[in-house]
Amino acid sequence: MNKDQVKGSIKDAAGKVQEKVGQTTGNRDQEAKGLGKQVEGKTQKTVGDVKDAVGNVRK
Repeated sequence: MNKDQVKGSIKDAAGKVQEKVGQTTGNRDQEAKGLGKQVEGKTQKTVGDVKDAVGNVRK
């Protein structure tokens, strides 16, 4: 696992928490920010997955 995979997973999890807090409190702004953070995290994790796959092919 590389740093992009780890950071992406953490950002995705934090986004899920932020989204739930926004839903619970009725704060649509926080909910939207949480969703955005999830997208960022999933994208970063995907970049890490690609880097990992490319590294494995080169070995």
